[in-house]
Amino acid sequence: MFKKNGLIEELASYLKNNLKKGYTKDSLRWALVNQGYSRIEIEKAIKMADLELAEEAPMLKTKIEATYKYEFADESKELNLNEKKSFWKKILG
Repeated sequence: MFKKNGLIEELASYLKNNLKKGYTKDSLRWALVNQGYSRIEIEKAIKMADLELAEEAPMLKTKIEATYKYEFADESKELNLNEKKSFWKKILG
């Protein structure tokens, strides 16, 4: 299936194409092991494919901002996170 020259590159290309199709790394790894490829060659090809896919991934240009808004039904109640209750008040209420 693959030539001796550039075997790792060809395996990496095979892995990239099939990962894009939705196959998992484990299923591709075992398929290649069953075809007679060594685990070392497969692992090198997986690392190479991961690096190439990471280079192709688009860079996010926007920052994710999280905002929290607390609304209380009764405005007289306030959230006091610094208030500490004694052990017995926590248990007995």
